[in-house]
Amino acid sequence: MPESNADKRPSPSGKSLPSEDREAMLFWGVRAATIRATLRQLYAQNRLRTALVIGLSLFFWGGLFLLFYEGFRFLVQYVGGPGDTYHARTVQFIFHMFFASLNVMLVFSSAIITFGGLFASHETRFLLTQPVRAERIVLHKFQEAVLFSSWGFFLLASPLAIAYGIVTNAMWYYYALSLPLILAFVYIPCGLGCFFCLLLLRFLPSLWKTVIASTAVVIIALTSVSIWQSVRSPRDPLFGAAWFEATISRFRIAQSDWLPSSWLSSGLLEAAQPLDGLVDQPFDLPYVQSCLYLVLLISNALMCHVLVLWSGRRWYRQAYGILECRTRRARKAETAWLDRVAQTLVSPLPREVGLLLIKDWRLLRRDPVQWSQFLIFFGLLGLYFLNIDRFNAKSSDVSYVTWVNMVSFLNLAVVGLILSTFTTRFIFPMLSLEGRRFWVLGLMPVSRRTLVISKFVFAAVGSWGPCALLVLLSDLMLRLPLLVIAVHQLTTVMLCFGLAAMAVGLGAMMPDFREPSPSKIAAGFGGTLNLVLSALYIILMVVLTALPCHFYHIATQSPLNTRLFDPESLRWWLLSGVLTAAVGAVVSVSVALGKGIRAFESLEFH
Repeated sequence: MPESNADKRPSPSGKSLPSEDREAMLFWGVRAATIRATLRQLYAQNRLRTALVIGLSLFFWGGLFLLFYEGFRFLVQYVGGPGDTYHARTVQFIFHMFFASLNVMLVFSSAIITFGGLFASHETRFLLTQPVRAERIVLHKFQEAVLFSSWGFFLLASPLAIAYGIVTNAMWYYYALSLPLILAFVYIPCGLGCFFCLLLLRFLPSLWKTVIASTAVVIIALTSVSIWQSVRSPRDPLFGAAWFEATISRFRIAQSDWLPSSWLSSGLLEAAQPLDGLVDQPFDLPYVQSCLYLVLLISNALMCHVLVLWSGRRWYRQAYGILECRTRRARKAETAWLDRVAQTLVSPLPREVGLLLIKDWRLLRRDPVQWSQFLIFFGLLGLYFLNIDRFNAKSSDVSYVTWVNMVSFLNLAVVGLILSTFTTRFIFPMLSLEGRRFWVLGLMPVSRRTLVISKFVFAAVGSWGPCALLVLLSDLMLRLPLLVIAVHQLTTVMLCFGLAAMAVGLGAMMPDFREPSPSKIAAGFGGTLNLVLSALYIILMVVLTALPCHFYHIATQSPLNTRLFDPESLRWWLLSGVLTAAVGAVVSVSVALGKGIRAFESLEFH
């Protein structure tokens, strides 16, 4: 490749920059060395976490594959096979909606990761002082953003594509074309995300957060309204022909021809078409049509690559300088109304515990990463729970009673599992993050025991409110009896307090005071162990209360009345199961907190 005129540009030190090829080889060499060091570190220090991540990813992939496989089999059996009109319309709707939603998510995730890599990284701060082209730094970080933002896409898209190919008996070229189609597609939204990130930071450095947040809110609001209108439509029965036509019409924008997700969907669906009757028409052959869509995706991906390099060369250094030299707004010395409400709520507690709770509350309120993820996950769960009563059936039917009870406990388990991820990610590192500032706490008349207990109270009480409301919403929408609702609420309390005690106790036993990043602390051995123990605890609590409640619910809500389903015997079983779970929760909280307090009190800070 001939060297361009840009190769002769002088570096800040006055020397000529190395050629683009030489520069690219140096960066690829650095990346290869980094990958080797990371793999060696994972093998030497984090084998449990690596094995757990790989095992859970394979489990998740297998579950998605079975879900998609059974879904497409149901479609072929009850709607029609490949070539049928309704089959084609249904599959097109599924593919276009699936990839269009992932298209939007990829743009945002790529933009956020690119910002973190280019403007909040010590590595780029160092690289900017070296004789390196700005576009090379941008491309180096953009490649990382593509990798980190797209692995989830491959985890979701690959089981969908493989399951559809197996169900429709697709030819070999369907599988051969799937991987390049997906790879070419991923590059486009990631490139657009990087380009818009640089554009906003170069020309709107003081408004870039507002623009991104406003765009995300508008997209989420429009999507939520469309989903709500589709599910809550009072005129048409759910999943009927009229409802299906109205839903397709409402989401028609996801099938627009100018969207890269539409090119990917069309390319996959064309490759899955049979060859019957098309052998004499070469340009209408399915694999030829699919290859045309592949060429379209590759050409646009290359254009995005050029766009990233051009914007990096023109805007990156200027945007970095503007962001670093901007005038930061001074904080007002006043108490926010949310803090005043929190102070009123904690006023009955001892003063030192209340002060520590207010401090943790302020840290949570000022960190959008924590509360925004909490709102998104629990908001989606709330939307799902609000629409769970749309599946109508007779309440006296045994299968319906079984289904309702099973779904209610699955909802309870899902709330617990999501809560366990939050306690692992945000509660477990809390004591480790106090390490660098522990001298401040050490000057206060507060014991280490009080510090650990305040973290436990903050996590347990703070998580109990939203979790209890979500479980209550699910139970009310499923019209469960009062006894089952009470059992669910008691189980929710045991889950919140048990998971909080486990995260705080393990965090006190295995702190990492040298690591400033909470995500890296949570990804270590202690965080992984906390996640595994939390999952086992959730399964134990739910099973102890779900099995007796399940049989009791069937015995009281269905016409079955045999010796096996005697309500009196089942009532005692239910009571013993709840008591056993309560004893297990008390033991778990006591052991986790006791060991954590003793370990934290014996620590020596240097």
